[in-house]
Amino acid sequence: MKPCLSLLTVCLLLSACGSPAQRPQSGIQPPAAWQMAHNDRLVRNDAQWWTQFGSRELDGLISQARAGSFDLAAAVARVQQARATTVIAGGSLLPEVKAGMNANRQKLLRGNGYSQLDADSSNKAVDYFDANLNASYEIDFWGGQRASRDSAQLNLRASEFDQATVELTLLGSVADSYAQTLSLNEQSRIAELNLNNALSVLKLVQTRFDSGSATALELAQQKSLVAAQQRQLPRVQQQAQEARITLAALLGRPVQELPASEENFDQLQWPVIGAGVPSELLNRRPDIARAEAQLAAARADVTVARAKMLPSVTLSAELGSGSDRFSDMLRSPFYNLTAGLVAPIFNNGRLSAERDKASARQEELLQNYRGAIINGFADVEKALNSIRGLDEQRQWQSEELNQAQVAFNIAQSRYQAGAEDLLTVLETQRTLYAAQDQNVQLRLSRLQASIALYKALGGGWQAQ
Repeated sequence: MKPCLSLLTVCLLLSACGSPAQRPQSGIQPPAAWQMAHNDRLVRNDAQWWTQFGSRELDGLISQARAGSFDLAAAVARVQQARATTVIAGGSLLPEVKAGMNANRQKLLRGNGYSQLDADSSNKAVDYFDANLNASYEIDFWGGQRASRDSAQLNLRASEFDQATVELTLLGSVADSYAQTLSLNEQSRIAELNLNNALSVLKLVQTRFDSGSATALELAQQKSLVAAQQRQLPRVQQQAQEARITLAALLGRPVQELPASEENFDQLQWPVIGAGVPSELLNRRPDIARAEAQLAAARADVTVARAKMLPSVTLSAELGSGSDRFSDMLRSPFYNLTAGLVAPIFNNGRLSAERDKASARQEELLQNYRGAIINGFADVEKALNSIRGLDEQRQWQSEELNQAQVAFNIAQSRYQAGAEDLLTVLETQRTLYAAQDQNVQLRLSRLQASIALYKALGGGWQAQ
């Protein structure tokens, strides 16, 4: 028995010394710097990036989303499944030990017995009791068992990275929806103000029409403008309510439970964000880390498929005892040692097809890994480009808004004094409303660009 135990010990040591899976190479060289100009000296690692927007309401909504999101809870459950799978896959690296106890009775119903049954006319019942301890182990000559364990562990890491990706996407969506809700509330306020302005001008035109100083055409034109402003108001209010519904769904709550916001849109501020260098992105985005872990797991699966095509050796040892009386069951011990060799000879190409399938899966995930890296670079570049372009637009749009307000005030005063026609007043009204609406939209786009940049940089996440 000692030689078999020594062989078993050696096999266990060989299994324990398996080298961990190496990090896969993508073959993609990151650029030295981002194409869009930015403050590359500013390096930020904002794990709680949403706090940089200066909104207590947003901070509370983020906490609610983390606690109530069903998508995030499902991702946590997937991590638990992967952790259990890891335990299952690692079980084959050590011997499996089983204990058993049996009680057996055979009784002859008629006749004097037969040779297979130790019964006679005086004793037609045969009892037998036994207990055993069995250990079995498959020698991992080809590394298939270790590769199976590595694959499960890497898939567990991929699930953890997927959870981080779901959380980052969720929090970004909450911040984005909250900004949209506030911006639409602001657009609704502007629509009400412009409606009131249009009604004031209509009252002036009506007075001039009654006195004979304005024509029926001018009165109809202003009434048409008022109707257009009245039409815009419910449209914006509808969009604002839809944004609230979307925000409530992200929190895992019905919209009836979402309190009305007490913050104004202009209270949201965007921070200055440092993008670092492109090479850092590989360790900052959980989706890239997930793709990398999945690729490494696929490479281990190829090793598993190849090992199945080779012979396998199984060792087993049994220690037991039995008797025809329960009280003597442990008084007749015995042992049994077995070594078995199994080699595949013909399986109609099934094992080679499984190997080819695993290799093709590895190639697929390699391309996914490369795509995740390139898309990550593109996300950062697009966010930086949006920030640069929107900052330039807002600089000129502020001047546009100021001049539109001045033009409307002058036109209204001159019309009231009879020195200007209504067409000029109508045109300045439309220009002012468009400038006010564009100002809100540009501010929203700038906030969304900052949120997008935080997401593109991984939201402060770091690979462990």
